Amino acid sequence: MCRKLALAATALALIGTAAGAAARTEPAAAPAAAQPTPPPAVAAAPPPRKATAQERAEAERMDPLARAAFWAHEVDTDPRDAEAGVSLARALRELGRYDDAVAAAERVLVMVPDNVPALLESARGRIDAGQGFYAIEPAQRAAELAPKDWRPAALLAVALGQSQRDDEALAAHLRAVALAPDNPSVLSNLGIYYATHGDAGQAEALLRRAAALPGASAKVRQNLALILGLQGKLSEAERLARQDLPPGVVANNLAYLKAAQTPPAQRSWESVRSGQ
Repeated sequence: MCRKLALAATALALIGTAAGAAARTEPAAAPAAAQPTPPPAVAAAPPPRKATAQERAEAERMDPLARAAFWAHEVDTDPRDAEAGVSLARALRELGRYDDAVAAAERVLVMVPDNVPALLESARGRIDAGQGFYAIEPAQRAAELAPKDWRPAALLAVALGQSQRDDEALAAHLRAVALAPDNPSVLSNLGIYYATHGDAGQAEALLRRAAALPGASAKVRQNLALILGLQGKLSEAERLARQDLPPGVVANNLAYLKAAQTPPAQRSWESVRSGQ
């Protein structure tokens, strides 16, 4: 009996030794994989800031080149900003970039087809480029949308005149005068229409009336000076010219007006050759 107990004890000892050896030879479990550290959060850049109303008002007092740069930035910031698009068109037109001006106005009209200021700028750009025919449609559309506004009628009159549709042009001029009877530019435009159609007396009367009004521009006065000079009233034409033009320009203008008074047969070869 004692021998059996000894054998059992020995067997248990062997089993325990084998288990310990197995534990020592079994590979250790791999440590858990380290999780990657997330990159630090990057703050989103703030959206571009649009200019304030005060900054926009100040920009309108800049020269055309500076205004074009300012309004181009505003359009880049918000392409749907109709005010910025129209102002960019105006600045580009004043720089003589007529195609770009029309394109800027047309982009506004894609978003807002009934935007009257954009229609007017589209018409002005075409007229200034000598493409009056293409100004008729936007000017007519603006006139329909703003029937009491003299500007569409005035632009339509000039566009029709450039397109040699004289009767329609005169009707549009008269409509503009009816809407703005004391506007120097409107009266001046009608006066120039009469002058180019052989009615110097009517042209002079309208231009005198326009030049006497408050707010008459240098262009209105110089139109009057031209009409007076072409009628031989050179002294008065010279007086008006000197109000707005430097001496050299006045001298050239007077030389042209004096040459215009000389019958072709009496002109010298030198005056013909010099283009006078």
